[in-house]
Amino acid sequence: MAKEKQLLEHWRELTPEKQQKVLEFVESLKSESEATSINTEYIPQTPLAQKLWEIRQRAMTSGRSETIASGIKLLTAAEIEQELAEHRGGYRES
Repeated sequence: MAKEKQLLEHWRELTPEKQQKVLEFVESLKSESEATSINTEYIPQTPLAQKLWEIRQRAMTSGRSETIASGIKLLTAAEIEQELAEHRGGYRES
């Protein structure tokens, strides 16, 4: 919060022309940031990866990687191992 306050104090001391330059600079920084995030998005390289990525994109809710659109919780690595063992007959509860 201290940086915001400091920025605001400096902002108030600027002429309207310089405030406009600051706004333009901030917009250019924001645009650079958005362009960088787009370029770093995962790009599948094989047909299988493309298909799986499309399925994942359709299934995921916005911003929540632990649940899918239907509300079902995604399994952890340990839960996946347990499920695989159960299906292969290797997991038994005592």
